[in-house]
Amino acid sequence: MILCIADMLTPAEAADLSRKFDGLEMGDGKLTAGWLARDVKKNRQAFSGPAAEAVQQVIMAALRRHPLVQLAARPKVIRAPLLSAYGISEEYGAHVDDALMGSPPTRSDLSCTVFLSAPEDYDGGELVIETAGGEQAIKLPLGAAVVYPSTTLHRVNAVTRGTRKVAVTWMQSIIRDGEIREMLFDLDRARRSLHERIGRSPEGDLLAKVSANLLRRHAEV
Repeated sequence: MILCIADMLTPAEAADLSRKFDGLEMGDGKLTAGWLARDVKKNRQAFSGPAAEAVQQVIMAALRRHPLVQLAARPKVIRAPLLSAYGISEEYGAHVDDALMGSPPTRSDLSCTVFLSAPEDYDGGELVIETAGGEQAIKLPLGAAVVYPSTTLHRVNAVTRGTRKVAVTWMQSIIRDGEIREMLFDLDRARRSLHERIGRSPEGDLLAKVSANLLRRHAEV
């Protein structure tokens, strides 16, 4: 499941982080890539430090509070995001994200890209995700985000004008199985929609029972 979220950051947060991003000290993005992805990665990333950490903390707080992230991803761990910039001719070729990251290792179930520049400020730079139904190209507004399975092959097209600024992070979910995660997401949306239309009902109680028992059966906490 690929989920686009228009309001991951508030307008004020998005504008503030985009400005702060421009003042970060950047280095070669290859330094954080795995041995295979290193061959196709051509971008810049922020060095660690107080300024970068302040941007990371705002993004992580937004992920933790957003109801769609909680329902769709059910995150157990959210990694500190990488802050990446793509200038003219910079790109990231087709790759799959590392299955395990950090020490102690975090399993990457879901990847998330938060857009920190407006789409009209750069040309190219689309995130392209390979799916069973074909390639899906994604380029979202400032402050929006896309959450997608870390299991997918994906790439970032070359930028031909301007600068693409993003924060990229990974989540380990309490639900390892992506199909079960999507079922729970659909069930919760159906429950909420039914409750909004007719209030408490026997049908709603049955949906709640199924949702709770699926979660109880599959959750790893």
